[in-house]
Amino acid sequence: MADNVKNNYFKIKEDLPSSVTLVAASKMQNIEKIEELFSVAPDIVFGENKVQELCDKYDARFKWHLIGQLQTNKVKYIIDKVELIQSLDRTSLALEIEKQAAKRDIVMPCLVEINIAGEEAKGGLKPEEADEFINWASGLKHIKICGLMTVAPNASDDVVRECFLKMKKLFDALRIKYKDMDVLSMGMSGDWKLAVECGSNMIRLGRTLFGERNYNV
Repeated sequence: MADNVKNNYFKIKEDLPSSVTLVAASKMQNIEKIEELFSVAPDIVFGENKVQELCDKYDARFKWHLIGQLQTNKVKYIIDKVELIQSLDRTSLALEIEKQAAKRDIVMPCLVEINIAGEEAKGGLKPEEADEFINWASGLKHIKICGLMTVAPNASDDVVRECFLKMKKLFDALRIKYKDMDVLSMGMSGDWKLAVECGSNMIRLGRTLFGERNYNV
């Protein structure tokens, strides 16, 4: 199984432009798989969806991103463990990140999550809310807005492509005003090639990299 992870990684890298960052979505993956991937890709970033799982797996040798929805009361547990929070989507969360980062005298890089398809079950700001929110959040001393993130809908390639192109257009418009924004995180196992085609420079791969998750772990 470990060899499969390595093979999957090298196969992905063959097709991935050097300008695109690969985040290994390690949800429900065991430490052995993480170690195996790290052995051939020591600079890889691991992305976790849940705070508890990130804390359980945390090892300072690895680079970590929080890529799932983040509850305000759990910020304190990961503020000193992750290099990037990819799912900033509301004022209350920004204020808590600011509070916890200030306690440690650090600046926390964040991506603003956009609900590009307007799906009720997903987090994220409406595209039209992004400018006002980023303008406000940019005034916080211990947060750095580095870009945008989205999760595409489970839909046809045509619909997904339309969503990705909307995200790229929004990203390009905002980065004219906000010079620190250089990350557009979009694309997962089922749609990452399409995302890269549409301008993504960060993808989050789980199944394609690690294989099917074992939900009984």
